[in-house]
Amino acid sequence: MASCDAASSSSSPPPLAPPPPLLLPPPASPTPSSSSFESPSSSRLLPSRLGSLWGSLRRERVPAPKRSGAKKKKGPPPRRRTRGVLAWAGVVAFFFLMNWWMFSRLQDPALRHRRNDPGLLNKDQDGRSVKGKGRRAHRVMLTRLLALAAHALAEAESQPEPQDLWQEPFDSAVSWTPCADKRSWEPSEGLNGYILVSANGGINQQRVAICNAVAVSRLLNATLVIPKFQYNSVWRDKSDIYQEEHFIDYLKADIRIVNGLPVELQSLDLEAIGSIVTDVEVMKESKPSFYVKKILPVLLKNRVVHFVGFGNRLAFDPIPFELQRLRCRCNFHALRFVDKIRETGALLVKRMQNYRAHSNPLEHNLLGWFIEKVNPDGKNNVSSRYLAVHLRFEIDMAAYSMCYFGGGKDEEEELEAYRSIHFPVLTLLRKTTKVPSAAFLRSEGKCPLTPEEAVLMLAALGFKRSTSVYIAGAEIYGGKSRMAAITRLYPNLITKESLLSSAEIEPFRNYSSQLAALDFIVCAAADAFAMTDSGSQLSSLVSGHRMYYGGRKLPTIRPNKRRLASIFLKNSTIEWKEFEERVRKTIKQTKQVHERPVARTNGIPSMSEEIEFIAVLRSSLRKPMPVGIIDK
Repeated sequence: MASCDAASSSSSPPPLAPPPPLLLPPPASPTPSSSSFESPSSSRLLPSRLGSLWGSLRRERVPAPKRSGAKKKKGPPPRRRTRGVLAWAGVVAFFFLMNWWMFSRLQDPALRHRRNDPGLLNKDQDGRSVKGKGRRAHRVMLTRLLALAAHALAEAESQPEPQDLWQEPFDSAVSWTPCADKRSWEPSEGLNGYILVSANGGINQQRVAICNAVAVSRLLNATLVIPKFQYNSVWRDKSDIYQEEHFIDYLKADIRIVNGLPVELQSLDLEAIGSIVTDVEVMKESKPSFYVKKILPVLLKNRVVHFVGFGNRLAFDPIPFELQRLRCRCNFHALRFVDKIRETGALLVKRMQNYRAHSNPLEHNLLGWFIEKVNPDGKNNVSSRYLAVHLRFEIDMAAYSMCYFGGGKDEEEELEAYRSIHFPVLTLLRKTTKVPSAAFLRSEGKCPLTPEEAVLMLAALGFKRSTSVYIAGAEIYGGKSRMAAITRLYPNLITKESLLSSAEIEPFRNYSSQLAALDFIVCAAADAFAMTDSGSQLSSLVSGHRMYYGGRKLPTIRPNKRRLASIFLKNSTIEWKEFEERVRKTIKQTKQVHERPVARTNGIPSMSEEIEFIAVLRSSLRKPMPVGIIDK
């Protein structure tokens, strides 16, 4: 850049916007009070642009001195000099104000997000524009924090880990004791008809649907036909997952379960007689009273009701205690994986633990005698701890969330095309309704954590670079380029595909539900488990198993995505120490096991509603309901 003297000697700026006239002092010998204003050379103390402007203004405004013999004036009146100083102070203040505004815009991405959606969709979390349709790898987000994390991990390798990293916080006020295996009622004879269920979704949605069907069958005094799994465009799998005989035998003290409809009912056209009930007709998390008032009459009339889908169609509140305990009994005891899955799952767990000698109640429940197999090498290996992470960042999750992940126009078009095929309702919604912006969804914690955000959370919590990390989930959206950040920071990254030989994993190929069952087992048995999306049912079910069987020794990391989003927005300015402290404080609050709050039904029903529910239930049943379902 040229010096201020050179700028002062250049031609005057074009008169696009003439400045207001300034009364400036004529040239005079420097004095202590005015030397900084009376020679061009002194303008070197100011920025070059101000010096150039000052020199130009002097040439335009300061008249040449008279050559007559008259005496020179000592200077302008004090009032004129004061006005000149104030004018210059205003110019300097204006420049400082503009600089502050520009830097604040660069450092706070939230301000950019609030402008408008088109601009939002072309910005990543580092504030850089993402333009064009060029085919390139996904842009790495949060690059500054990732660099700080790499430095912090290198320094922490020789230091001890935080004491509570592999522990679940204990609160004596909250103590959990497994009790779902206990019963206080007589078996239901299922005389009111038959309930069929075709569960949709993946293995976790199906698991919830099965347990809800068991509870509804008991509620309506109906016989449950072994549930079937729907084949859909996402999972493409309706293979056997659970042991049917164990399921029937374990729940025979609760409900009657059969393998199929009796012969006289198999020829019925269920759709013609109105016995098919879809998710459109059953509100999500419906109360038990809905099934008594709406479903029971159809069951009594037609002898059969077929639920299609049945995802999350039974509420948690209000629900009688024994009915809720039955639902837990189904989940924690009755649903047992087939031996093919248990054997390979035990192999994965043993290899992750480096063939640890002892096992815990959770491993016995999930894997049975397979976990007791001896070390095949016959060596005394040193056992190791491992962290399991459910990285819920597949393309279906990315598309369904309607969030933006830094991939530019290519990402927008790819996810929109996927939505139009697999989630047409969302596509229609985006065309007909003003949906929330991607920035708003992220700020509210509605977006799944990206691999970059997940690895930053783990590094901030104190997991060392040498930690063995098991990644659960299907193919990550964005592929290797998206996983580059987490691979660099944690090189001991393991998946079921890398841990099993081609021959060992071959029987599971093309069976997505069975592969998900293997992930379920390894995550549940991990020394520490981190979820990245609390809305994921796999994460919720894994967390429940660890809580039920873990004896407060199996910690689960449950991130508050809304709080994390506000921290990640400071990527451009926050220092690692502050980032680390804020993340640990956030996770500590959610790592503690708390009693589940009352759900969306806003509390326990009123006394009149409870009395009405009991009256309708008992008057509608052909045989009185066994004591224990309603009476407490």
